[in-house]
Amino acid sequence: MTENPDAAGETSGGGQRRELTARLVVPEMDCPSCAQKVDKSLQRVDGVVDATLQPTTGTANVTYDSDRISEADVVDAIEGAGYEVVRESDSDHDESEDAAGGADIAPPSEVWTSPRAKKTWLGAAFVTLGLLFEFLLTGQNVTVASVLEYPLHIADVLFLGAVAASGIPVVRSGYYSAKNRSLDIDLLMGTAIIAATGIGYFVEAATLAVLFSIAELLEDYAMDRARDSLRELMELSPDEATVVRDGEEVTVPADEVEVGETVVVRPGDKIPLDGTVVEGESAVDQSPITGESVPVDKTAGDEVYAGAINEEGYLEVEVTSTAGDSTLSRIIEMVQGAQAKKTDTEQFVDRFSGYYTPVVVVLAILTAAIPPLVIADPVSVDVAGYGFTFAGDWQTWFIRGLTLLVIACPCAFVISTPVSVVSGITSAAKNGVLIKGGNYLEAMGEVDAVALDKTGTLTKGELAVTDVVPVGDTTEDDLLRRAAGLERRSEHPIAAAILARADEAGVGNLPDPTGFESLTGKGIRGEIDGETYYAGKPALFEELGFDLARARRETDGGVVAEEAAESDDGAFAEDALAALEREGKTVVIVGTESELLGAIAIADEVRPASKRAVQRLQELGVERVVMLTGDNEGTARAIAEQVSVDEYRAELLPEEKVDAVEELQAEYGEVAMVGDGINDAPALATAEVGIAMGAAGTDTALETADIALMGDDVGKLPYLYELSHTANGVIRQNIWTSLGVKALLAVGVPIGLVSVAVAVVVGDMGMSLGVTGNAMRLSRIEPDRFSDT
Repeated sequence: MTENPDAAGETSGGGQRRELTARLVVPEMDCPSCAQKVDKSLQRVDGVVDATLQPTTGTANVTYDSDRISEADVVDAIEGAGYEVVRESDSDHDESEDAAGGADIAPPSEVWTSPRAKKTWLGAAFVTLGLLFEFLLTGQNVTVASVLEYPLHIADVLFLGAVAASGIPVVRSGYYSAKNRSLDIDLLMGTAIIAATGIGYFVEAATLAVLFSIAELLEDYAMDRARDSLRELMELSPDEATVVRDGEEVTVPADEVEVGETVVVRPGDKIPLDGTVVEGESAVDQSPITGESVPVDKTAGDEVYAGAINEEGYLEVEVTSTAGDSTLSRIIEMVQGAQAKKTDTEQFVDRFSGYYTPVVVVLAILTAAIPPLVIADPVSVDVAGYGFTFAGDWQTWFIRGLTLLVIACPCAFVISTPVSVVSGITSAAKNGVLIKGGNYLEAMGEVDAVALDKTGTLTKGELAVTDVVPVGDTTEDDLLRRAAGLERRSEHPIAAAILARADEAGVGNLPDPTGFESLTGKGIRGEIDGETYYAGKPALFEELGFDLARARRETDGGVVAEEAAESDDGAFAEDALAALEREGKTVVIVGTESELLGAIAIADEVRPASKRAVQRLQELGVERVVMLTGDNEGTARAIAEQVSVDEYRAELLPEEKVDAVEELQAEYGEVAMVGDGINDAPALATAEVGIAMGAAGTDTALETADIALMGDDVGKLPYLYELSHTANGVIRQNIWTSLGVKALLAVGVPIGLVSVAVAVVVGDMGMSLGVTGNAMRLSRIEPDRFSDT
């Protein structure tokens, strides 16, 4: 339990109410109908403010007014719905523990040796013996007692024993369902068992109780397997850390380590917390966080993440975040939050099941009651060459009504979407792709066009100066000095490249500009020695009145001769700028309103994985792959040709990227935009799915994007699309298969083709296991390994 400071609100008396949040583990709450039952029980507790129930993890986060109720009242309400709370959070834990505590998940359950399992096996033994006496040892099946003049044979006693052993837990759950006015499988099955036993149909009651109990155990096992992927994610971060304190190494719980302390990581150890390497060097396996397939070399000054594995060297790491605020903790928390948000498909399924179950229950009652009243004599009917006889006896139609009650349960239909979403999102997280919600998983699988930013997405974003082209009397050192002086106030990657080249060339005494201003999408300007200087795109200088048409004019495509690099009149030589742009270089011109000093060409290396990633997206069925960039036409064209995109759009301002995304939406439909999560934020927000590159350790990217690629690997895009596209197919298969099977069984019941056993084994147990197993195959989809290395 933890205080939630943001949740404080006014009470009816005008004072502040104190809201706390209890984080509870409820392992048996493993399906939507279970969560619905718990929610209804909590709603009746005066003082409960909000409840977030996650059946896929078996957890409940309940916010309540501590002035009116206590955590014990919350626990009582959940247990009043028939579900045991096996572990409560420590009410005295600190804030860091709470941050991590949000990532709780139900512990692994001993499904096959649990008390419920033991009762099921005992019931199964009784049923087996009962059937043996009923059908094989009929001579020994003697009367041993009577109740209200009704004789009880040995088989009957054994069947009643099976009902008591396996059926009572079902009836108990049905009682809680009735208490909470929840029309679910427990209420339906409990009613069926009681009704069958009450009118002496002991074989049917015992068979139903045992088969349904086995079905429940199998479903518990399947859900436990589904939760395993989340547990694996949570187990990535070590519980302990070796910290240097007072010159000595001490081992302490990871959540007790403070920011600024130094932890020691030896070969083979997991890095316990996010931090910066201060001593040592080693190859670090970051695949648990970024999904990178190859270990990354780390030296002093490099960032490392909690959960990464130190391969070979000794490292000392200065901690930069607490255990509850590490990148891995945020990933786990976001994965859990993603599962809490219902997709459009889930909401549709919930609405549909709200009508489906009552309708089938009514049909079950009518099936049991009407035919015996209207069929006086047996009626023979020929259907497609098959003869069926309908008799009017109560026993036959009662059993068929019971069978329809079993079919009325929408369990497989209801869990078909959430179990697929859990499997898909957790699988993606383990491969370095963070999907913020099931709705984004579904949306990504439906995209028709993918828009890609150039710098940092298709290219490495590691810019370097390749050419320095002064004009007139300006020297290279003068050009670099003025450019570097202006750029020292900028945070753009181009600025870092120019400053690095100036430092490399030994250019000193950089001027400090005043009145610095960033001209969005165009360049920068500032005053040096009382005069305004500009550095930016050629288009910026054309706006200032310079005629650059000659320098930007395309000739025969040849490279400009070295002796023609500049003209005699202080302007650029013919084709000089065009030649640089043809080579895929970004051109930055430096000058004043009246004089050009020269140009600096900067290149950004294309990622080796970019071309294959684009081709793979096209192979998977993406209709259009488009590159959007603010860079010049020549550079954009060169990069587009290298990576084989279908289309490119150059010289775009941030707002023009938004327009480009909207045009793609109008022409093709659903659009995914891939960018850095910061500069491309408007376009990311406009697209149906916004995807941030290289989000590991970047709070802004993690928060703004719908999906985050934790590493700088554009090769994960085809994996993401394939996973999402397959997930949508799995969801559709699960929904329509479960509905189709239920419909076929329902049609077969009135004509006597479907028994209670078939309804339980196929319609309930079989379909629940089927949809879970189908969903789990999403975890077998892995990224293609065409990485940057």
